Amino acid sequence: MATSTGPQLAQSIDQSIEDLKKACAGVDEHIASSAPEGRWSPKEILSHLLGPEGSGMLPTLQAFLNQENPRIDIEPENPFYTGERVRMTFAQLLAEVEQEYGRMSKFASDLSGEQLDRKAHIPLLKGTPFGEYPTLEKWIGLLGGSEESHVQFHIKDMRETLQSLGVPKK
Repeated sequence: MATSTGPQLAQSIDQSIEDLKKACAGVDEHIASSAPEGRWSPKEILSHLLGPEGSGMLPTLQAFLNQENPRIDIEPENPFYTGERVRMTFAQLLAEVEQEYGRMSKFASDLSGEQLDRKAHIPLLKGTPFGEYPTLEKWIGLLGGSEESHVQFHIKDMRETLQSLGVPKK
């Protein structure tokens, strides 16, 4: 049984994106395109949060509702930094992230407890506390709707990257 409601998850996603925007405030294009040794650039971090070019992350959420136990394959550590995204400015990428997660927030806000309890098969999560058959509630939480979410992980990563590039800590 779902422990979070759709509106609670939506609020968490919205807060995560506000935190991301604060972490990215004032970053110029030169810094945004620079990468410390062994790390992604700030632009690559944002591109990664957007997910696959052309589809984003929302289809993985929709799959829980469209199919019984759909298989969702994730490409970990892929920045999806190709094509149009390379030519985008940092501000444009950040705006795209805000829009994508806004759509995810809207999607989450309308979900019932029954929908949040639907499951999918995500082999990447085998051996994690979430298991390879997480509920939609857990998946939304993992992506952006919790304090330990993917977005929060990359906010920390963004701050560390920017600090490595000489940007004062915020």
